[in-house]
Amino acid sequence: MTANKVAVFRKEHFNAAHRLFNPAWQDEQNSKVFGKCSNPNFHGHNYELVVKVVGVPDPVTGFVIDLKFLSDLVQEHVLNRFDHKNLNVEVAEFATMNPTAENIAIVIYNTLRPHIDQQHDLQVRLYETERNFVEYPA
Repeated sequence: MTANKVAVFRKEHFNAAHRLFNPAWQDEQNSKVFGKCSNPNFHGHNYELVVKVVGVPDPVTGFVIDLKFLSDLVQEHVLNRFDHKNLNVEVAEFATMNPTAENIAIVIYNTLRPHIDQQHDLQVRLYETERNFVEYPA
């Protein structure tokens, strides 16, 4: 018999600015591909982050993961680094990577993954707007 897996979620919020552009392109091409998002003066989003951890509840605690631990982890490793920041300028990974929602989700996942027991599955869902969001891994 397979053990019962349960998904638990932690939802957080952060605000950040970014600019989508390819430095190898002229402004015209950046504008054509990225539209208003390539504004040289940046633009911001109110991001909603949902971190999903899947596993079998511990027989002693009943937890898949202690949600206080998960909250603290997200605060320390994500919110402290991303909230009210210019992602292009203040987050090292985006010095050489375009800070699209897709890439932000991958960076968040890679930041959190080493801190969560490998027996648990991890997924990051990032809402850039109410209607646009990404999940990693898919």
